[in-house]
Amino acid sequence: MTVFQGLERWGPGCDTDTLKALSMLPTIPTKIIDIGCGKGFSTRLLAQHTQAEIVAVDNEQSALDELGERLTEQGLDARVVLSCASMTDLPFSPERFDCIWSEAAAYIMGVEQALTQWRKLLTDSGFMVISDLVWLTDNPSQEAVAFWEGEYPDMQTIEKRLSQMHQAGFDVIDHFTLSEHAWHDYYQPLKARVAEVKASLPNSTAIADIEQEITMYEGYLGEFGYQMFVLQKNN
Repeated sequence: MTVFQGLERWGPGCDTDTLKALSMLPTIPTKIIDIGCGKGFSTRLLAQHTQAEIVAVDNEQSALDELGERLTEQGLDARVVLSCASMTDLPFSPERFDCIWSEAAAYIMGVEQALTQWRKLLTDSGFMVISDLVWLTDNPSQEAVAFWEGEYPDMQTIEKRLSQMHQAGFDVIDHFTLSEHAWHDYYQPLKARVAEVKASLPNSTAIADIEQEITMYEGYLGEFGYQMFVLQKNN
């Protein structure tokens, strides 16, 4: 976590894409759970743009502490509850939320498992909004394939993910590829942070892995990308 501690974002995303996904929901949710919220960019936007009660979940307490401070500063803390918990073992009763939100996090437990397990938390016809790293071409370059097979073996095409979402009991309202801006907002600060800590961590495999990931982003973005999926639980 040394590298990420000083960073605002822990994965690709931007306010514009989050709000675009929110605008695609046919009704505004009133009880939202934001799973794998990190420092809570999406949590704060959802609190600003809805009147929903929100539960923000992450297993990194330091991130939640920072989110708590920001919510208080913005006067949004009354409607947001912070929960330090694992996404694989969420301490909430079934059908408690009408919307699940999770940006750049579901891959941690596996998208299929997330769809199945988290679905139980949704009310009838509740929404799920998740972003996931996908292949945007049927013929990616060998370098990109070799890298992502190591980093994210379950990476799929958009069509495959859509099929899994239908099988898990969801209708797809819409989906779109995250903007280049979303990647820039994550990787430019990350690149600067790596340069900053590299001298003090000369033999770090984590640093080497991040540098390789940045090289992939700079050379092959477009063959892969984050896709935002806006789903509705079907009954």
